[in-house]
Order: sequence, then structure tokens, then C-alpha cells
Amino acid sequence: MSSNVVSIEDHKSTKAEASAIEEMQSLTKRDMALVNDTITKRMDSPVVMIPELAGHLIASGGKRLRPMLTLASAQLVGYQGDKHIGLATAVEFIHTATLLHDDVVDGSKLRRGKKPANLIWGNQATVLVGDFLFSRAFELMVESDSLRVLGILSNTSAVITEGEVLQLTVASDLSTTEDTYLQVITAKTAVLFAAACEVSGVISDGSKEVTDALHAYGKYLGIAFQLIDDAMDYSAHRSTMGKDVGDDFREGKITLPIILAYRRGSDDERLFWKRTINKLKQRDGDLDQAISLLAKHNTLEDTVERARHYGAMSKDALAIFPDCPAKKSMMDIVDFCITRTF
Repeated sequence: MSSNVVSIEDHKSTKAEASAIEEMQSLTKRDMALVNDTITKRMDSPVVMIPELAGHLIASGGKRLRPMLTLASAQLVGYQGDKHIGLATAVEFIHTATLLHDDVVDGSKLRRGKKPANLIWGNQATVLVGDFLFSRAFELMVESDSLRVLGILSNTSAVITEGEVLQLTVASDLSTTEDTYLQVITAKTAVLFAAACEVSGVISDGSKEVTDALHAYGKYLGIAFQLIDDAMDYSAHRSTMGKDVGDDFREGKITLPIILAYRRGSDDERLFWKRTINKLKQRDGDLDQAISLLAKHNTLEDTVERARHYGAMSKDALAIFPDCPAKKSMMDIVDFCITRTF
């Protein structure tokens, strides 16, 4: 591991902020037990490789934040039925399917601290099991008996794919603007956060004001979440991150820290970025130099500050809801997502 991995000390989680995830887990514990049962039942198949491969990722320690947001949002709006269980499961299946596909596309060697499924079962099986989970998600959407929910989640699935393709088209392109980068992370990450929250408003027959607020909360939270992820790629230790430091660098992935460093850099620094990112001609020591340049131009700190901005917008979206445990938990989870170091 690089000895020069940047530590963003000012942004480490406090004990109170770290407890936010535990607070949401406690709030949604009963419903999450039902979601976990549904996950187990719906990923079952007589084709043994399917539950084995899917279960490898689903059981690998993810916090299931997205389905918990569906459940917390249902509590926030006072929903009394049980359709949120299936929808939370659908959200988790969509997320898992995209992760399986991402591992094939990105070629990462770690996912949540474990060897990714494609390195165990191969790319073909991994893509196909991802497709299986997408299909199961659509079955669960249909069972909600809401065309509006089906429209939201099916459109979300399409937009996520668009985001991944857009990311491929700008890969290693140092002329990528911050606006384009935000378009990518909104599509590949934030839209699922938004949909996960919005669908609970829909099944509760909430007003447009309610569903729009839940959508905005999730969207801005998702943007903040991905901004922090992209900063963490250059700042977090492998043991706390569950992936290798510098994966984005090695893949030539254009993220905000790189965009800012390239924009602010000298001619010589830009030549370095062109060699390592644009041409992917990387040598020993290049990751250390990249991290040093990010530190020189404060790009990780500025990325975190942008995340704080979107986090504040996410919290503001909840202003229309009365104070309650669900609202407090959803507010606190914003801070957790921004200050997490894992």
C-alpha cells in the first residue's frame, strides 16, 4: 500500500455520527428482517450457481443503506401496509445487480473486502446473475400494484445503465467537466437513492410535495455519498474501505479530485495526468505522486466540501415533514455518509 495515502483527519466520523447507521438499523430492524427473508426467497433458484453467486455479494457485509432508506421513508410518511418490504428488496436487487456488472466492467480485485464474484465464477456468470436479479426486481415492482412505482424503478434502472455508459465514454478523458461528472454520478448512484425514498411516498398515496421531497432528499444524499466515495479512493485505507486504494487511478477513472487537480495543475503536472490517466501508462510510484498532487491542490478537501453542500440540500428537503424518529434518523444518516471513513 502507498505510504502517502492522504488522511482527511478533519472529516473522520465522530462517535455520534458513526452511531447514525446503528440508529437507522434499529429503526428499521423489524422490517429489515422481512426484507432479508424476501431477499433469500427471491434469489433462490434450482440453478445452484445463482444463489451462490448472488449470495456471495449480498452476504458480504454491505449495510443495505438503500433498502433501509425505503423503510425509513415509509415510516416518515406513516405508511401502514407491507408493500414497502417488496420494494426495499427490489431496490437492493437493483443495487446488487449493478455492483455485479460494475465488477466485470471495472476489473476491481476487491469488493467489500472480498474477491469479487467475477474473479470466482467468471464474467459471463456474473453478468447473467446480475440480469437474474434485475428480473427479480421487476417481479417485485409489479407486485406493488402501482404503475407509478413500476415507472419510477424501471426508469431508474435505465438511467443507472446510461450513467455507466456515460462514465465509459468519458473514461480517461481529462477534458471532462465537473458538470459532466455530476451527470455521471447522479445517474449511476443518486437516482437509486432518490427512487428508494420516493416509492415509499407513492405507495402511501403521498402528495406531489411529499414524493418530490423524498426524491430530492435521496438524490442529494446519493450525490454526496458518491463524492465521498470518490475522495475515499485516494484517502482511505484498504482495511477500512474494503477495496484497494487507487483503484480509480489505475482504471483511469475521471472523478472530481482528478478533474480539479488537472484544472489547477502546472503544465508539467498536466503532462503527468495525461500519461497516467489519459494514456494509462503508469509506473511504480505514480499513485504516490498522484496523491501528492491531490493534496497539493486540496482536491480531496474540496470534494468533501461539495459533498457537504449536497448533504445540506438533502437535509433541507425533509423540512416539510414533522419531527419524528424517522426524520431524525434520515437527517443523521446524511452526516454519516459524509463523515464515514469506510
